[in-house]
Amino acid sequence: MDDFQIFFSIALGVGLSAAVGFRVFVPLLCLSIAAITGHLQLDNSFAWVGTWPALIAFSVATVLEICAYYIPFVDNLLDSIAVPVATTAGVFVAALAMTDVDPFWRWSFGIIGGGGVAASTQIATTKLRAISSTTTAGIANPVLATIETIVSSILSILSVVWPIVAFILVVLLFAISWWIIQFIGKRLLRPFRKTPAV
Repeated sequence: MDDFQIFFSIALGVGLSAAVGFRVFVPLLCLSIAAITGHLQLDNSFAWVGTWPALIAFSVATVLEICAYYIPFVDNLLDSIAVPVATTAGVFVAALAMTDVDPFWRWSFGIIGGGGVAASTQIATTKLRAISSTTTAGIANPVLATIETIVSSILSILSVVWPIVAFILVVLLFAISWWIIQFIGKRLLRPFRKTPAV
């Protein structure tokens, strides 16, 4: 594998891992479709992802996950357990993207790169939903859920079709999310913080 192919695989893994941070099963469904249609060649150890039973399972899981985020309080409950789930899925999709690579480097990249990116993305979306729940009493949460699903879908498709574009988009998303949380979020939450008694 040459340097360009390695970077290509890394970009694919990072894009999919970031998508997992928004919705766990959307990238897996996209991978399954890409493998079945021949747009993505999977390693033999991950060949099961490109089977019809896997496609059906990922489809059902994707629909259930998307719908659950539109149910009040359930969305916040999902956020409380999503970080470890997204991290695990991020490790998996990142390792899956690294074909023809020594298993040590594959899983090292999966754990550090994939797991780290997925966890960071999920933590960012959890904080954004917490801000939304506090400032709008959850009214804006369905809008946020829709945006997350759209971003996850776009990232998943771009990762398979144009991994380098997806990689650049991930960097931009991290910068935007950090700015929203650090600046806008703090200003919005300021009225909700209790002032110390004099």
